[in-house]
Amino acid sequence: MGELILIRHGETEWSRSGQHTSWTDLPLTELGERQARALVPLLAEREIGLTLVSPYLRARRTAELAGLTAPRETPDLREWDYGAYEGVTTVDIRRTRPDWNLWTDGVAPGPEEHPGESPEEVGARADRILLEVRAASSRLGDADIALVAHSHFLRVLTARYLRLTPASGELFQLATGAVSRLGTEHGKPVVTALNLAIPKGLFDAVGC
Repeated sequence: MGELILIRHGETEWSRSGQHTSWTDLPLTELGERQARALVPLLAEREIGLTLVSPYLRARRTAELAGLTAPRETPDLREWDYGAYEGVTTVDIRRTRPDWNLWTDGVAPGPEEHPGESPEEVGARADRILLEVRAASSRLGDADIALVAHSHFLRVLTARYLRLTPASGELFQLATGAVSRLGTEHGKPVVTALNLAIPKGLFDAVGC
């Protein structure tokens, strides 16, 4: 098996303002599109045998601009369902819940179609993705597998890959348009790169 490449989508209006975004299907901003195009040189030397992408527009557009071919939409890659906190910032939540922490407290219940998820429920989705990745790797040989998705979900997936609890995703930061890589060392799961991105000042130099 090659490495598992994790790609967070580029900037949206709500990621810029700090509003929790799960099912609200926002497009990338102009900066977000430039961030996505900046992924091309970061991925150019990788042999990517399979790309799985969240069904949301921001992830699909990021995969397209990053030059990833034939991405397969995978519902389990969607972002954490924030329930009643959809579109709300952490600052606003803490006006009434000063000690609130997504990783340990979860979210307030939302509408019937989006009731919210606990860390454990997000972790179960991450485990399903990892099972799918392991099954695919048996036929891909040394080729990498790319996942294009969302910050909180990918942080939970990183924790589960490392055999940690879902709430341990709190330990990993993922910026918009950033790449991380998960691999192995001596048969053990490791992080081989975390939160890599081309600085905005170099966008023009790399044709973004």
